[in-house]
Amino acid sequence: MEKAQIAVVGLGVMGQNLALNIANKGFPVAVYNRTETKTTEFIEGPAKGKKIVGTYSYGELAKALEKPRRILLMVKAGPAVDAVIDQIKPYLEPGDILIDGGNSFFEDTERRNKTLTAEGFMFVGAGVSGGEEGALHGPSIMPGGNRRAWEALKDIFVAAAAKAEDGESCVDYMGPRGAGHYVKMVHNGIEYAIMQLIAEVYDVLHRGLGMPEAELGEIFTQWNAGSLSSYLVEITADILKTKDEQTGKPILEVILDEAKQKGTGKWTSQNAYDLGAATHAINAAVSSRIISGMKEQRVEASKVLKGPEPVFRGDRQQLIDAAKEALYAGVILSYAQGFSLMGLASQEYDYKFDMKRIAKIWRAGCIIRADRLDDIMDAYDRNNALDNLLMDRHFREIVMPRQGAMRYFITTAIGMGIPVYAMSAVLGYFDAFRTARLPANLTQAQRDYFGAHTYRRLDREGSFHTEWLGSQPSED
Repeated sequence: MEKAQIAVVGLGVMGQNLALNIANKGFPVAVYNRTETKTTEFIEGPAKGKKIVGTYSYGELAKALEKPRRILLMVKAGPAVDAVIDQIKPYLEPGDILIDGGNSFFEDTERRNKTLTAEGFMFVGAGVSGGEEGALHGPSIMPGGNRRAWEALKDIFVAAAAKAEDGESCVDYMGPRGAGHYVKMVHNGIEYAIMQLIAEVYDVLHRGLGMPEAELGEIFTQWNAGSLSSYLVEITADILKTKDEQTGKPILEVILDEAKQKGTGKWTSQNAYDLGAATHAINAAVSSRIISGMKEQRVEASKVLKGPEPVFRGDRQQLIDAAKEALYAGVILSYAQGFSLMGLASQEYDYKFDMKRIAKIWRAGCIIRADRLDDIMDAYDRNNALDNLLMDRHFREIVMPRQGAMRYFITTAIGMGIPVYAMSAVLGYFDAFRTARLPANLTQAQRDYFGAHTYRRLDREGSFHTEWLGSQPSED
């Protein structure tokens, strides 16, 4: 019997679809799932007639694979990954390759890479984006880890990955150790930010203008045909046009206003704080999801905390146009923050990221795919040491003329009492980034006053302390 070239462990929807995708590209696949019936149902169902063999033990799985064995783990991130690795290792040999295709925290991937390398195995942390459809038809894949392992996986991953309009596969080697999962983490952080910006635009136009979902859906469809062309704008249009089968109401009217999160956005914010990166939009999106989860408290608060009525009395079309331009600028600023964070991480963790390569593999398959990623590639072609996309002329010319629309959109929303936390955050980021002298001089003086933390001066080098009148020692 022909040996399988790769195994997929974990037959949830993502695992099943990746196995089908790889087999459809001509690579024989072995599969295993802890629940035997799930393996049988898959083999006798969607995988029937394809180059996919079911196995029912790790020993059987190991025997079904050509060497070096390539084993893709599609299990829940966290302890489950370690448990599966420990269970499968006794059946492997030095040089075999383990690939974690889940949303693992990059520091866990770093740890696993170190441990498995010492034991003679090769380990790859591969971020996979695109959801269920992407897994089946072509995701964006972000592998990092052992370079030799990538070479052994390259043909399979290139075949299975999404293809951009120029035919390029949306997969490439990201860097050593946890680099692949780091890139996927930041991808998800940017995804959080853009989703929140879109939600805020929807809220202002729906509540503020009283615009029905169907009309909003048509507007998002128009936007998707132009400068805002992207997967997230496209699916937003579809969602807005969808009606609930049971009630006939727009589907959004029956969905609870509580956005869950699996942790990748939070990890991005936490890591940005660790590295000293400014990720205002991502942080705002994470906080917005947190407060959305406080549903019962919000319902009670709405009964006693009163503010302006969300009634708009201005030019309706002016607000719609401002919303479009504000969203466009907000998306660009979200990308700028994410790429700046990866630049800092590249130095801190010695990942040696190629920013153009990252933008290149995000052009298709992944959730944040958008036409603007070609422009980001061009920006790094012009300057591969670019610290911030706003320092590229093309992106300055996109954002600067739209800041008026952002200010109008935000102040209008504030006047109606509609929260626009992420949009306000991205504008705050833009204003802070373009300001040569911020009021942090006062903040540092306060720290020195109560905690003798010292400060730097504009006129000479060194650290200085002032004996402030009435100062009391404290902590900060």
